[in-house]
Amino acid sequence: MAKGYLKVNVYNDTVANPIKDATVTILKNNQQIFQTTTNENGQTQLISLDTVDKSFSEEEQYGTRPYETYDVLVSSVVGLNDIKIEGVQIFDGVTSIQDIYMTSIDNNTGEQNIEITPNTLWGDYPPNIWTIEDEASTPTPYILKQVLIPSTIIVHDGIPSNNNAPNYTVPFTDYIKNVASSEIYSTWPVETIKANVLAIISFTLNRIYTEWYRSRGYDFTITSTTSYDQKYTRNGTIFEPIAQIVDEIFTNYIRYGVRTEPLLAHYKSNTTEEGYLSQWGSEELGNQGYSALEILRYYYGDDVNIFTAKTTQSYPYSFTSSLKEGDCSIDVYRLQNSLNYIRGSYPGIPMIKNPTGYFDSTTTRAVKTFQQVFSLSQTGEVNYQTWYKISYVLTAVKDLISSVYE
Repeated sequence: MAKGYLKVNVYNDTVANPIKDATVTILKNNQQIFQTTTNENGQTQLISLDTVDKSFSEEEQYGTRPYETYDVLVSSVVGLNDIKIEGVQIFDGVTSIQDIYMTSIDNNTGEQNIEITPNTLWGDYPPNIWTIEDEASTPTPYILKQVLIPSTIIVHDGIPSNNNAPNYTVPFTDYIKNVASSEIYSTWPVETIKANVLAIISFTLNRIYTEWYRSRGYDFTITSTTSYDQKYTRNGTIFEPIAQIVDEIFTNYIRYGVRTEPLLAHYKSNTTEEGYLSQWGSEELGNQGYSALEILRYYYGDDVNIFTAKTTQSYPYSFTSSLKEGDCSIDVYRLQNSLNYIRGSYPGIPMIKNPTGYFDSTTTRAVKTFQQVFSLSQTGEVNYQTWYKISYVLTAVKDLISSVYE
C-alpha cells in the first residue's frame, strides 16, 4: 500500500503549553497499530501509515475514498482527561498534522471523543443556499475602512439561526488552514492549492470587511456550514502542504478592479456556472501548468487581481526585514530574546546564551528548531511567516504566564 505520515502535537488547553510524555496510540478498527510518546515539545515523531494511492485524490471519482482514516488516542497524562480523535485523514505522500488539546479532569466541558467529518469533496454536505445573485441584490454597508487581517475570528459551528451551536475563537491562519484542509485535497498541484486558498481567504475577508453577520445582530464572524459559508472542521486534521502555503500567502486576497472589498469568492466542487470556481476544474488547470492567478482569472474574470492586506495583531514587535546568519541589529536581539522566552514552554529550542544582536550559528539552530516544531520551512532564516509565528507563540506564552500569576 501507499504510505502517508502523521505528526501529533499535544497541548494542555493552549499552544503555549505542550505536553511531554503523553501516550499517543494509533488505532484502526479499534486495534492498536502503533504507540509512542510525545517529546519535550509535545510532539510525536513522524509516523508512517498505510493509505490509498495518490491517484484517487487526483481525479473526481466516487468509488474509493481518496484517503485512509485512523483514530488517535492520547492518554496517561496526570490530571488531564484522555481524548480520542476519530477519523484522522492520511493521504499518500503527505504529512498530516493533528493538534490535540487536552483538558483538566476538573473541567467537565472538554470533549473526550471527537469525530472528524469527511472532506467536502468526499462527504455529503448541503449546497450553499446563498447565491451570487442573492449577494448582489442585498445591499450591505461596508463598515470597515480598510481590509485587515485579524488575529482571530469567531466561528459559529452551525447555521446562523441555531442559537445552541457553540462559537469558537480561532486564530485567522488556523481557520484558513482548517477550511482548506476540509475543502480540497493536499495532493493537488501547488498553484491549484494557492488559487483555492486565495479564494478561501478572500471569502473570509469579505465576511469580515462587510461585517456580514455582526451587522445583522449576530455575535460571530462566520459560520462553519457549507449552506452559508465554508466548511470549518473543529479539531480537523491539517495537511502540511496546505499549511505551508497558507503561512506564505495568508495576507493576500483577491478583488475586482478598483473595488475595495475582497471578492466573496464562491466555489463548488465541479461547476460551469459563471462566477464560481470549480475545485476539480482548478485541479485540472494546475496540472496543465496554470498559475494561481491564471486559475482565478479563468473562473472569476480577467479583472481579478491579488492584493495584500494589513494585519492588526497586537504583537510586541512588527516585522521589518528578513534576518539570517551574519546579520547584526536590534531586530536580531529581539528575535533572540523572543526565542529564549518561548523556550520556557518549548525546551527543545536551543538556548541562545547572552543575546548580543548578532545572528550566530546557535541562533540559526534555534530558528530551525522553531520552524520544525511549527511546520515551517526549515531554512534557519527569519522571513515574515516565521516572524509572524514567533510573535503569535510569544504572545500565547506570555498570556499563559500572566494567567498563572493573576
